[in-house]
Amino acid sequence: MQHHDGDLADTQQEHWQRTYAVHPGMYGQEPSAPAVHAAEVFRANGAKDVLELGAGHGRDALYFAHEGFTVQATDFSATGLEQLKDTARSQGLAERMTTAVHDVREPLPLPDASVDAVFAHMLLCMALSTQEIHALVRDIRRVLRPGGVFIYTVRHTGDAHYGTGTPHGDDIYEHGGFAVHFFPRHLVDSLADGWTLNEVHAFEEGELPRRLWRVTQTRP
Repeated sequence: MQHHDGDLADTQQEHWQRTYAVHPGMYGQEPSAPAVHAAEVFRANGAKDVLELGAGHGRDALYFAHEGFTVQATDFSATGLEQLKDTARSQGLAERMTTAVHDVREPLPLPDASVDAVFAHMLLCMALSTQEIHALVRDIRRVLRPGGVFIYTVRHTGDAHYGTGTPHGDDIYEHGGFAVHFFPRHLVDSLADGWTLNEVHAFEEGELPRRLWRVTQTRP
């Protein structure tokens, strides 16, 4: 992503704000399949608190809270997080949930080694440059406690939308106003440098269907 594409990320933030405003709860209340899997992994690893990046209106964050975890949910859409907070209050989960508006291009607002687990469903494959993705994963490693687990999902270069739509460079293509950074396998491997890479699981989601990897890695 070239220098001018900082504007792309800003435009994407505005786009997501409008989308959540027009389509509240757009992904429904059922958790994603990766979140259900992540909860099992986190519990088996002894995790008690979870940081979710790119939580949106919170279907997965709410699921983690229902499953007994304390959850810190971040997103760059204040609109999405307001919907999350309203639902958490209505479901009696407010005490288990904190939220923060945060742009992952900036350092995470958390102390070193302060969380047990981190989850990010399709956050890393948004309008972020490869350099920004590497910086984010380094910061995730910083906030995870030793032995902590990071599970993320990304659309990859085997996806039907890869190479189509509006190109922005750095494997980023835009469709219907949504920009996606499609991951080649070597990017997954490079992001696991200094970690234990536990699993790269291929799966499909949605109507296209989108083709994704679910990646599990552990901080030594």
